[in-house]
Amino acid sequence: MEGWWHPFFYTPAMQVRRVLIVDDEPYILRILAFKLRRAGYVALEATCGEEALELLDSVQVHCLILDVTLASATTGFQLAERLRDDPRFCRIPVVFLTARSFPADQRRGRELGAAAYITKPFSLQHVLDEVSRLLPA
Repeated sequence: MEGWWHPFFYTPAMQVRRVLIVDDEPYILRILAFKLRRAGYVALEATCGEEALELLDSVQVHCLILDVTLASATTGFQLAERLRDDPRFCRIPVVFLTARSFPADQRRGRELGAAAYITKPFSLQHVLDEVSRLLPA
């Protein structure tokens, strides 16, 4: 159908901003994905490190929200380390969202290049603020 396209629907300034959430708690995945979508992001969900790696291989991701403790063989720290050492993924900003609030854990997150380290319980607004800081419109 010719003539249906209109600049209002898409402009070069509009960019798809994909955020991958990796957490083994379904409620956290759902609420974060819902809030991110409402804020204009494309939210992808993974429940383990292996699933996250599969998604990262198939879809370009612009930010990663990552739990440290996952119910899988790969921890959040291990996943972040793999991403940091891979030239395809090393520039993706990582936001750790975890119940692990010990200073040693926070230090480890910073050593791995985390853009932010947020502890649970958390404010949804704080998470959205960090993502928007890392992925400005």
